[in-house]
Amino acid sequence: MPTLIPEVHSYFDVTTNAACYILKDPGSSACAVIDSILDFDMASGGTHTTHADMLINEIKSNDWKLEWIIETHVHADHLSAAPYLAQKLGGKIAIGSNIDAVQEVFGKIFNAGTEFQMDGSQFDRLFRDGDSFEVGQMQIQVMHTPGHTPACVTYFVGNAAFIGDTLFMPDFGTARADFPGGSATDLYNSIQKILSLPDDTRLFLCHDYKAPGRDEFCWETTVAEEKVNNIHVGGGKSEEEFVAFRTARDSQLNMPKLIIPSIQVNMRAGKLPPAEDNGVVYLKVPLNSL
Repeated sequence: MPTLIPEVHSYFDVTTNAACYILKDPGSSACAVIDSILDFDMASGGTHTTHADMLINEIKSNDWKLEWIIETHVHADHLSAAPYLAQKLGGKIAIGSNIDAVQEVFGKIFNAGTEFQMDGSQFDRLFRDGDSFEVGQMQIQVMHTPGHTPACVTYFVGNAAFIGDTLFMPDFGTARADFPGGSATDLYNSIQKILSLPDDTRLFLCHDYKAPGRDEFCWETTVAEEKVNNIHVGGGKSEEEFVAFRTARDSQLNMPKLIIPSIQVNMRAGKLPPAEDNGVVYLKVPLNSL
């Protein structure tokens, strides 16, 4: 039986260096959105929906049916537009089942209050390792790939895998593993799981930052390319080598510029914190905590 080739439509946001995707069943009108983006202006505190509206227009103009709005992890570099997409088009919002571990850590960091449930109940579905779900006639497999965060998952179907923040383009390497709950050892082992997929599997990344000397943004590669050429794990680098390198490199990195607003929103499945008694929604800035 020939390998299924799902339709993948990519949308890259230069402001956040983030890629999001519409995964379309070639045999029906069904689709899913992966890692959506809500535009956010840090200086004014303003949100807007330009990027999400582009996805909505694409789905409506093609008469597609949005069934799932899924996250590879709780993003620290952009806000999710999942609730907005669900309001406009329907669809269930989902993430990996270890979201409770992320909520436990960051709920305390942001002193989210007793109304904030740390059990993942803000999402419609929590995927465990080995779970599967359907988009039209396609069976999507879920693989737990922690390391960047405890709740990271990879979604794969046919010759396509959506790997979140694990691997970047071969010339840029791998994701950081120093956020609360992160682990360079777990990240290495998760990457090995991804690299055990067939060599011709297309890997769709969550970010690209243009490695030195490269002119264009890129967010799609293959298992074969990563195995051979990834500057952090390619060529059979050992776990010991990777952990030593990743730990040293992470100690020199600054926090992502949008981590404070992003985590507060994304740990709530993209919903904003509750408004205060004046009707205004506020995001907190915990001093000296990250």
